[in-house]
Amino acid sequence: MTAWLELSAVAEPEAADAVAEVFGRWGRGVAVEQPVRDAPDGDGGWVDPRRNVVVKTYLPHDADAERRRRLLEEAVWHLGRLRHVESLQTRALAEEDWAHAWKRFFFPHRVGRRLVIVPSWRRRARAPADLVIRLDPGMAFGTGLHPTTRMCLALLEEHLRPDERVLDFGCGSGILSIGAARLGAARILALDVDAIAVRVAQENVRRNRVIRRVRVRQGTVGTDGLVEDGPTPGSAGVPPASVGGRDARAPSEAPFDLVAANISALVLKRARDGLAAALRPGGVALLSGVLETGAAGVRETYEAGGWEHVETRAEGEWVAIVMGRGSGRGGDPP
Repeated sequence: MTAWLELSAVAEPEAADAVAEVFGRWGRGVAVEQPVRDAPDGDGGWVDPRRNVVVKTYLPHDADAERRRRLLEEAVWHLGRLRHVESLQTRALAEEDWAHAWKRFFFPHRVGRRLVIVPSWRRRARAPADLVIRLDPGMAFGTGLHPTTRMCLALLEEHLRPDERVLDFGCGSGILSIGAARLGAARILALDVDAIAVRVAQENVRRNRVIRRVRVRQGTVGTDGLVEDGPTPGSAGVPPASVGGRDARAPSEAPFDLVAANISALVLKRARDGLAAALRPGGVALLSGVLETGAAGVRETYEAGGWEHVETRAEGEWVAIVMGRGSGRGGDPP
């Protein structure tokens, strides 16, 4: 049984995003627990935005755990000098505990006009126009509660056209891929470097019965296209005959009409040319997972590569940037 460390810090709401950013850098997944009161029918709840929240992340209890824990402890201490952030707390968990401890805080919620995210363990009445995403994020990022995910889903609803091909770069739980399928995309490639995320995304693709349109693979983007690291034969959306070895390339997937990438500013900058190779001229990229302080750097990097800025959207301290793929190519990313 795999052992895990749960690291948590109590923070005032205004400091939660900063703590989450640090936790996401060194930990495995981030959960923000807000004080929630259950609705009588179990379908929803109320959040008090004035009360402190608990931010959590997790580490596999391996040889590198203590080094990462110390880095997080130091970062939390520094943040506590600026805002109300209490000291880092640590406790040991079994893998099942890690996967399920946060579920009591996850309720059905609407994103955009039509998309409704429903945890797989809850029930909700469905309106005729609703596009339901049934989700169990397990040990992968992507519940739809974080501002970056909500903005990506809302932008998908506005920018995705029927029958387009989509690349979900850094797919996490697969929530954006399933959303794209619900919105009418013809084919979606869900790509993540993390094997756990790939497994969770495959399970959610099956749960939502979009296996014929969503192909889940482990891999990333290189400067000249997609690099896949070999998924499990017969996994969701991946016929056994299509499985390649390490560094097997998939030029038949490109070009995509739309890219959704909810990762981090640093990864987005480094992936610029790879995403350009994967996206057709005139296509759009939805770039999220960016704090407001790093948004200008991401936009400048893409504009230097011949991309065109379409719009920027913000929620709190988080930003999503829509960039259009122009025909020109510019300088090297930083």
